[in-house]
Amino acid sequence: MESAPFFAEVADGPDGGAAWWLTASDGVRVRMGAWMPEDARGTVLFFPGRTEYVEKYGRAAADMAARGYASVAVDWRGQGLADRPLPDRSSGHVNDFTEYQLDVHAVLAAADALSLPKPFHLAGHSMGGAIGLRAVVEGAPFETAAFSAPMWGIIIKPFMRPFARAVTGAAGNFGFGHKYAPGTEAQTYVLAEPFEGNKLTRDRDMYDYMQRQLRAHPELALGGPSLTWVHEALKELRALRAMPLPKIPGYCAVGGAERIVDANEMRAVMARWQGGVFETYPGSEHEILMETPEIRARFFDAITAMFDNGHAWDAQVSTAC
Repeated sequence: MESAPFFAEVADGPDGGAAWWLTASDGVRVRMGAWMPEDARGTVLFFPGRTEYVEKYGRAAADMAARGYASVAVDWRGQGLADRPLPDRSSGHVNDFTEYQLDVHAVLAAADALSLPKPFHLAGHSMGGAIGLRAVVEGAPFETAAFSAPMWGIIIKPFMRPFARAVTGAAGNFGFGHKYAPGTEAQTYVLAEPFEGNKLTRDRDMYDYMQRQLRAHPELALGGPSLTWVHEALKELRALRAMPLPKIPGYCAVGGAERIVDANEMRAVMARWQGGVFETYPGSEHEILMETPEIRARFFDAITAMFDNGHAWDAQVSTAC
C-alpha cells in the first residue's frame, strides 16, 4: 500500500486522516481514505455514491468518531482520484457494474492490512448502496449493513424504462457507450446547480461544503454518467432484485423529498429483509449524510444503535415487529 494524496483541509474530518492507493485484481488503481481514532470499537466502511470521493465523507467520519467508530471511504474506479477508464475524465463510466466488487475486495484487504478495528460495518449511500448490497449478499465480512437512499431503483418514468434499456444497450453495441446519458453534462452537479432547488440537500452549509471541496480540488469532480454506465446500472438492479438477502441486521433510510432513486424499491427490499428496518426522513433530500444537523444526527444515532448491538439489535427489532 502506497500513500495517496489526501486533502484534509477540505475534508473537515477527525485528526489523523490519511489515504492510500490500492490496486484491484484487474490492475485498476483506486484510493482509500481512513480516519482511525483511538479506542474505536469497530470500523464503518462508507461506500460512496456516484460522483463522490473520500474527502466528502470527512464530516461523516467525525460524526462516527464522536460515537466511537473508525471510518473508511473509497474513490471507486472512474471517480475521485481513482483510475478513470475514458479519455474524458468527466464522464462517469464503468464497463460492467460488478467491477466495483473488485474495488470492494481491495478495500477489505487493505482494512485488514491496516488492522482497522473490527467488527466492520457497512454504510452504503446511493450507488454505494447497490455495490454494498451485492457485497453483503456475496459474503463480505460486515456484521451489519446500513443504507442511505440506496440505488436499488432509479426514478425513470414507466413509459421510458424499456426505451432506456434498449437505447443504452444499443449505444454500447454501436460504439457510443461512452457518450453522456441524456440530460447530463460534463460539469459536476453541485457546481452546475445552485443551492435553491437542488436535489441533494436542504442544508446550505453542507452544499457549500461540497462546492468548496470541488473548487479547491477540481480533479475530484465527475460529470454525468455514460450511456454504458446507465445500461450496466439497470442490469445490476434487475440482478439485485432476484438475490436472497443476507442474514445480518439491516437499516435503510430515505428522504421524504427523494427525487433521484426509487423509494418503492427500497421498501420492497427491506420488506424481505428479516429484522430489517426502513425509515423515511421527512424534509430530507437525497443525501441524508449531508443534510441538516438534526437529520444527520437522527441517521447516525440510528445506525450506531445497530452497530453497537449487532444481532441483539436484530432480535429486538424482530420482537418489536
